[in-house]
Amino acid sequence: MNRFEESVLASGVELRKRKIEILQVNVGKLCNLTCAHCHVEAGPSKTRENMDERTARAVADYMAQSGAETLDLTGGAPEMNPYFRFLVTEAKKRGLHVIDRCNLTVLFLPGQEDLAEFLAGNRAEVIASLPCYLKENVDKQRGRGTFDESVRALVRLNELGYGKEGTGLVLNLVYNPVGPHLPPAQEGLEKAYKQRLLEDAGIVFNRLYTITNMPITRYEKYLRALHQFEDYEEVLARNFNAATLKNLMCLNTLSVGWDGRLYDCDFNLALGMQIRNGEPFTIFNSRPQDLLDRPILTADHCFGCTAGAGSSCQGALSSRP
Repeated sequence: MNRFEESVLASGVELRKRKIEILQVNVGKLCNLTCAHCHVEAGPSKTRENMDERTARAVADYMAQSGAETLDLTGGAPEMNPYFRFLVTEAKKRGLHVIDRCNLTVLFLPGQEDLAEFLAGNRAEVIASLPCYLKENVDKQRGRGTFDESVRALVRLNELGYGKEGTGLVLNLVYNPVGPHLPPAQEGLEKAYKQRLLEDAGIVFNRLYTITNMPITRYEKYLRALHQFEDYEEVLARNFNAATLKNLMCLNTLSVGWDGRLYDCDFNLALGMQIRNGEPFTIFNSRPQDLLDRPILTADHCFGCTAGAGSSCQGALSSRP
Protein backbone atom coordinates (compact mmCIF):
# COMPACT_ATOMS: atom_id res chain seq x y z
CA MET A 1 0.00 0.00 0.00
CA ASN A 2 1.42 3.38 -1.01
CA ARG A 3 1.33 6.50 1.15
CA PHE A 4 -1.58 7.99 -0.78
CA GLU A 5 -3.68 4.83 -0.37
CA GLU A 6 -3.05 4.97 3.37
CA SER A 7 -4.38 8.55 3.49
CA VAL A 8 -7.49 7.60 1.50
CA LEU A 9 -8.14 4.54 3.67
CA ALA A 10 -7.84 6.63 6.83
CA SER A 11 -10.51 8.95 5.35
CA GLY A 12 -12.97 6.07 4.99
CA VAL A 13 -13.30 6.51 1.22
CA GLU A 14 -13.05 3.99 -1.62
CA LEU A 15 -11.94 5.26 -5.00
CA ARG A 16 -13.80 3.26 -7.66
CA LYS A 17 -14.74 3.99 -11.24
CA ARG A 18 -18.20 5.45 -11.71
CA LYS A 19 -20.18 5.88 -14.91
CA ILE A 20 -18.00 7.53 -17.52
CA GLU A 21 -19.10 11.11 -18.06
CA ILE A 22 -15.94 12.48 -19.67
CA LEU A 23 -13.91 10.70 -22.32
CA GLN A 24 -10.52 12.41 -22.23
CA VAL A 25 -8.45 11.55 -25.28
CA ASN A 26 -4.75 12.29 -25.45
CA VAL A 27 -4.16 12.28 -29.19
CA GLY A 28 -0.38 12.43 -28.85
CA LYS A 29 2.74 14.14 -27.60
CA LEU A 30 3.47 16.35 -30.59
CA CYS A 31 3.50 20.01 -29.57
CA ASN A 32 5.01 23.27 -30.76
CA LEU A 33 6.05 24.12 -27.17
CA THR A 34 8.29 22.42 -24.60
CA CYS A 35 6.90 23.47 -21.21
CA ALA A 36 8.79 22.77 -17.99
CA HIS A 37 5.65 21.54 -16.18
CA CYS A 38 4.33 19.27 -18.98
CA HIS A 39 3.55 15.87 -17.46
CA VAL A 40 3.40 14.05 -20.81
CA GLU A 41 6.77 15.53 -21.88
CA ALA A 42 5.31 16.85 -25.12
CA GLY A 43 7.38 18.75 -27.66
CA PRO A 44 8.21 19.32 -31.34
CA SER A 45 10.32 16.14 -31.55
CA LYS A 46 7.52 13.81 -30.40
CA THR A 47 6.37 12.81 -33.89
CA ARG A 48 5.95 9.06 -33.32
CA GLU A 49 3.68 8.98 -30.27
CA ASN A 50 0.57 10.20 -32.03
CA MET A 51 -2.85 8.77 -32.77
CA ASP A 52 -3.36 7.12 -36.15
CA GLU A 53 -6.53 6.81 -38.23
CA ARG A 54 -7.43 3.32 -36.99
CA THR A 55 -7.33 4.43 -33.35
CA ALA A 56 -9.16 7.69 -34.07
CA ARG A 57 -12.00 5.78 -35.70
CA ALA A 58 -12.11 3.37 -32.77
CA VAL A 59 -12.35 6.35 -30.41
CA ALA A 60 -15.27 7.69 -32.43
CA ASP A 61 -17.06 4.34 -32.05
CA TYR A 62 -16.23 4.23 -28.34
CA MET A 63 -17.85 7.63 -27.75
CA ALA A 64 -21.35 6.22 -28.05
CA GLN A 65 -20.53 2.98 -26.21
CA SER A 66 -19.12 4.85 -23.22
CA GLY A 67 -22.23 6.93 -22.60
CA ALA A 68 -19.94 9.93 -22.07
CA GLU A 69 -21.41 13.39 -22.37
CA THR A 70 -18.10 15.17 -23.06
CA LEU A 71 -15.12 14.56 -25.33
CA ASP A 72 -12.05 16.24 -23.83
CA LEU A 73 -9.20 16.46 -26.35
CA THR A 74 -5.68 16.96 -25.07
CA GLY A 75 -2.07 16.33 -26.05
CA GLY A 76 0.61 17.72 -26.73
CA ALA A 77 -1.09 20.25 -28.84
CA PRO A 78 -4.11 18.14 -29.85
CA GLU A 79 -4.83 20.33 -32.88
CA MET A 80 -1.53 19.20 -34.46
CA ASN A 81 -2.80 15.64 -34.79
CA PRO A 82 -4.24 15.04 -38.30
CA TYR A 83 -7.36 13.41 -36.83
CA PHE A 84 -8.19 16.17 -34.34
CA ARG A 85 -10.87 17.71 -36.54
CA PHE A 86 -12.31 14.30 -37.37
CA LEU A 87 -12.76 13.58 -33.67
CA VAL A 88 -14.40 16.97 -33.06
CA THR A 89 -16.92 16.52 -35.86
CA GLU A 90 -17.65 12.89 -34.89
CA ALA A 91 -18.31 13.97 -31.31
CA LYS A 92 -20.68 16.71 -32.44
CA LYS A 93 -22.58 14.21 -34.64
CA ARG A 94 -23.10 12.09 -31.53
CA GLY A 95 -24.28 15.04 -29.43
CA LEU A 96 -21.21 15.26 -27.18
CA HIS A 97 -19.88 18.48 -25.74
CA VAL A 98 -16.30 19.03 -27.00
CA ILE A 99 -13.40 20.49 -25.05
CA ASP A 100 -10.18 21.52 -26.76
CA ARG A 101 -7.21 21.94 -24.41
CA CYS A 102 -5.36 24.57 -26.38
CA ASN A 103 -1.98 26.17 -25.80
CA LEU A 104 -3.19 29.22 -27.82
CA THR A 105 0.03 29.63 -29.82
CA VAL A 106 -1.03 26.72 -32.03
CA LEU A 107 -3.52 29.07 -33.72
CA PHE A 108 -0.62 30.68 -35.58
CA LEU A 109 1.04 27.55 -36.94
CA PRO A 110 1.04 26.98 -40.71
CA GLY A 111 -2.09 25.10 -41.69
CA GLN A 112 -4.00 26.22 -38.58
CA GLU A 113 -5.08 29.61 -39.91
CA ASP A 114 -8.76 28.61 -39.73
CA LEU A 115 -8.54 26.74 -36.42
CA ALA A 116 -10.30 29.38 -34.35
CA GLU A 117 -13.18 29.49 -36.83
CA PHE A 118 -13.37 25.68 -36.85
CA LEU A 119 -13.63 25.56 -33.07
CA ALA A 120 -16.28 28.28 -33.00
CA GLY A 121 -18.24 26.62 -35.79
CA ASN A 122 -18.38 23.40 -33.79
CA ARG A 123 -19.08 25.31 -30.56
CA ALA A 124 -16.13 23.62 -28.88
CA GLU A 125 -15.23 24.80 -25.41
CA VAL A 126 -11.66 26.10 -25.33
CA ILE A 127 -9.62 25.53 -22.19
CA ALA A 128 -6.47 27.52 -22.77
CA SER A 129 -3.23 27.37 -20.84
CA LEU A 130 -2.05 30.76 -19.60
CA PRO A 131 0.05 30.08 -16.51
CA CYS A 132 0.16 33.74 -15.48
CA TYR A 133 -1.03 37.18 -16.58
CA LEU A 134 2.56 38.44 -16.38
CA LYS A 135 4.70 38.13 -19.51
CA GLU A 136 7.94 37.21 -17.75
CA ASN A 137 6.35 34.33 -15.84
CA VAL A 138 4.65 32.84 -18.92
CA ASP A 139 7.78 33.08 -21.06
CA LYS A 140 9.86 31.55 -18.26
CA GLN A 141 7.63 28.48 -18.11
CA ARG A 142 6.69 28.09 -21.77
CA GLY A 143 9.34 29.85 -23.86
CA ARG A 144 10.19 33.36 -25.03
CA GLY A 145 7.44 35.07 -27.03
CA THR A 146 4.73 32.71 -25.79
CA PHE A 147 2.88 35.35 -23.78
CA ASP A 148 2.52 37.80 -26.67
CA GLU A 149 1.27 35.06 -29.00
CA SER A 150 -1.14 33.85 -26.34
CA VAL A 151 -2.60 37.34 -25.98
CA ARG A 152 -3.02 37.60 -29.76
CA ALA A 153 -4.84 34.26 -29.78
CA LEU A 154 -7.15 35.30 -26.94
CA VAL A 155 -8.02 38.50 -28.78
CA ARG A 156 -8.85 36.43 -31.89
CA LEU A 157 -11.07 34.09 -29.89
CA ASN A 158 -12.84 37.06 -28.32
CA GLU A 159 -13.47 38.48 -31.79
CA LEU A 160 -15.33 35.27 -32.66
CA GLY A 161 -17.44 35.55 -29.51
CA TYR A 162 -15.49 33.30 -27.16
CA GLY A 163 -15.75 34.33 -23.52
CA LYS A 164 -18.53 36.81 -24.22
CA GLU A 165 -21.90 36.69 -22.50
CA GLY A 166 -24.77 35.30 -24.56
CA THR A 167 -22.66 33.63 -27.27
CA GLY A 168 -22.45 30.18 -25.71
CA LEU A 169 -18.79 30.03 -26.77
CA VAL A 170 -16.92 29.11 -23.61
CA LEU A 171 -13.34 30.20 -23.02
CA ASN A 172 -11.67 29.07 -19.80
CA LEU A 173 -8.05 29.69 -18.81
CA VAL A 174 -5.65 27.50 -16.85
CA TYR A 175 -3.15 28.67 -14.24
CA ASN A 176 -0.15 26.55 -13.24
CA PRO A 177 2.25 27.71 -10.52
CA VAL A 178 5.65 28.72 -11.84
CA GLY A 179 7.41 27.29 -8.77
CA PRO A 180 7.04 24.23 -6.50
CA HIS A 181 4.09 25.40 -4.44
CA LEU A 182 0.31 25.06 -4.38
CA PRO A 183 -1.86 27.38 -6.47
CA PRO A 184 -3.52 30.29 -4.67
CA ALA A 185 -7.29 30.33 -4.13
CA GLN A 186 -8.99 29.93 -7.50
CA GLU A 187 -11.76 32.51 -7.04
CA GLY A 188 -9.45 35.34 -6.00
CA LEU A 189 -6.93 34.60 -8.74
CA GLU A 190 -9.71 34.53 -11.34
CA LYS A 191 -10.70 38.07 -10.36
CA ALA A 192 -7.09 39.22 -10.69
CA TYR A 193 -6.74 37.57 -14.13
CA LYS A 194 -9.99 39.11 -15.39
CA GLN A 195 -9.06 42.60 -14.22
CA ARG A 196 -5.50 42.50 -15.54
CA LEU A 197 -6.28 40.96 -18.95
CA LEU A 198 -9.20 43.32 -19.50
CA GLU A 199 -7.14 46.38 -18.58
CA ASP A 200 -4.04 45.35 -20.53
CA ALA A 201 -5.55 43.81 -23.68
CA GLY A 202 -9.35 44.04 -23.55
CA ILE A 203 -9.57 40.26 -23.10
CA VAL A 204 -12.56 38.54 -21.50
CA PHE A 205 -13.03 34.89 -20.54
CA ASN A 206 -15.44 32.72 -18.54
CA ARG A 207 -13.53 30.87 -15.81
CA LEU A 208 -10.02 30.37 -14.50
CA TYR A 209 -8.94 26.89 -13.44
CA THR A 210 -6.02 26.47 -11.03
CA ILE A 211 -4.11 23.22 -11.57
CA THR A 212 -1.34 21.88 -9.34
CA ASN A 213 1.87 20.84 -11.08
CA MET A 214 2.47 17.09 -10.82
CA PRO A 215 5.95 16.03 -9.64
CA ILE A 216 6.31 13.45 -12.41
CA THR A 217 8.24 13.03 -15.69
CA ARG A 218 9.62 16.36 -17.00
CA TYR A 219 8.62 18.39 -13.94
CA GLU A 220 10.17 15.80 -11.63
CA LYS A 221 13.46 16.15 -13.52
CA TYR A 222 13.20 19.92 -13.22
CA LEU A 223 12.60 19.72 -9.47
CA ARG A 224 15.41 17.23 -8.94
CA ALA A 225 17.82 19.49 -10.81
CA LEU A 226 16.93 22.23 -8.33
CA HIS A 227 17.06 19.79 -5.36
CA GLN A 228 13.40 20.57 -4.60
CA PHE A 229 11.68 17.30 -5.48
CA GLU A 230 11.44 15.79 -1.98
CA ASP A 231 10.34 19.10 -0.45
CA TYR A 232 7.59 19.53 -3.03
CA GLU A 233 6.36 15.97 -2.56
CA GLU A 234 6.14 16.65 1.16
CA VAL A 235 4.17 19.87 0.57
CA LEU A 236 1.60 17.91 -1.43
CA ALA A 237 1.31 15.10 1.11
CA ARG A 238 1.16 17.45 4.09
CA ASN A 239 -1.72 19.38 2.51
CA PHE A 240 -3.86 16.30 1.77
CA ASN A 241 -7.53 17.32 1.89
CA ALA A 242 -10.02 14.45 2.23
CA ALA A 243 -12.86 16.75 1.08
CA THR A 244 -11.46 16.57 -2.46
CA LEU A 245 -11.80 12.79 -2.76
CA LYS A 246 -15.47 12.70 -3.77
CA ASN A 247 -14.79 15.05 -6.70
CA LEU A 248 -11.61 13.54 -8.15
CA MET A 249 -11.67 13.50 -11.94
CA CYS A 250 -10.50 9.88 -12.11
CA LEU A 251 -13.88 8.76 -10.76
CA ASN A 252 -15.97 9.79 -13.77
CA THR A 253 -13.31 10.34 -16.44
CA LEU A 254 -11.71 7.75 -18.69
CA SER A 255 -8.38 8.66 -20.23
CA VAL A 256 -7.57 7.21 -23.66
CA GLY A 257 -3.98 7.21 -24.83
CA TRP A 258 -2.81 7.94 -28.36
CA ASP A 259 -2.49 4.18 -28.95
CA GLY A 260 -5.94 3.35 -27.52
CA ARG A 261 -4.81 2.17 -24.09
CA LEU A 262 -7.03 3.12 -21.16
CA TYR A 263 -6.10 4.93 -17.94
CA ASP A 264 -7.88 6.41 -14.95
CA CYS A 265 -6.44 9.85 -15.69
CA ASP A 266 -3.95 11.69 -17.89
CA PHE A 267 -1.34 11.63 -15.12
CA ASN A 268 -1.50 7.84 -14.89
CA LEU A 269 -1.17 7.83 -18.68
CA ALA A 270 2.06 9.81 -18.41
CA LEU A 271 3.40 7.20 -15.96
CA GLY A 272 2.19 4.17 -17.94
CA MET A 273 -0.21 3.09 -15.16
CA GLN A 274 -2.67 1.29 -17.42
CA ILE A 275 -6.03 -0.14 -16.44
CA ARG A 276 -5.62 -3.88 -16.92
CA ASN A 277 -7.15 -7.25 -16.34
CA GLY A 278 -4.11 -9.37 -17.01
CA GLU A 279 -3.62 -7.57 -20.33
CA PRO A 280 -3.94 -3.78 -20.62
CA PHE A 281 -7.47 -2.55 -21.33
CA THR A 282 -7.83 -0.71 -24.64
CA ILE A 283 -10.69 0.69 -26.66
CA PHE A 284 -10.20 -2.34 -28.92
CA ASN A 285 -10.57 -5.11 -26.33
CA SER A 286 -12.84 -3.75 -23.57
CA ARG A 287 -16.31 -2.38 -22.99
CA PRO A 288 -17.19 0.59 -20.75
CA GLN A 289 -19.15 -1.71 -18.42
CA ASP A 290 -15.94 -3.67 -17.80
CA LEU A 291 -14.56 -0.60 -16.04
CA LEU A 292 -17.51 0.13 -13.76
CA ASP A 293 -16.67 -0.08 -10.05
CA ARG A 294 -13.03 -1.02 -10.67
CA PRO A 295 -10.58 0.35 -8.07
CA ILE A 296 -8.74 3.47 -9.22
CA LEU A 297 -5.01 2.95 -9.67
CA THR A 298 -3.12 5.36 -7.42
CA ALA A 299 0.41 6.27 -6.38
CA ASP A 300 1.98 9.08 -4.39
CA HIS A 301 1.66 11.56 -7.29
CA CYS A 302 -2.10 11.51 -6.56
CA PHE A 303 -1.41 13.85 -3.63
CA GLY A 304 -1.17 16.51 -6.36
CA CYS A 305 -4.92 16.21 -6.97
CA THR A 306 -5.86 16.25 -3.28
CA ALA A 307 -3.58 18.92 -1.82
CA GLY A 308 -5.14 22.15 -0.57
CA ALA A 309 -8.26 22.94 -2.61
CA GLY A 310 -7.52 20.00 -4.86
CA SER A 311 -6.77 19.96 -8.57
CA SER A 312 -8.40 18.53 -11.66
CA CYS A 313 -8.73 19.29 -15.35
CA GLN A 314 -11.66 21.51 -14.29
CA GLY A 315 -9.64 23.29 -11.62
CA ALA A 316 -10.05 23.31 -7.83
CA LEU A 317 -12.20 20.59 -6.23
CA SER A 318 -13.18 22.08 -2.87
CA SER A 319 -12.44 24.82 -0.42
CA ARG A 320 -9.17 24.56 1.42
CA PRO A 321 -9.18 22.51 4.66
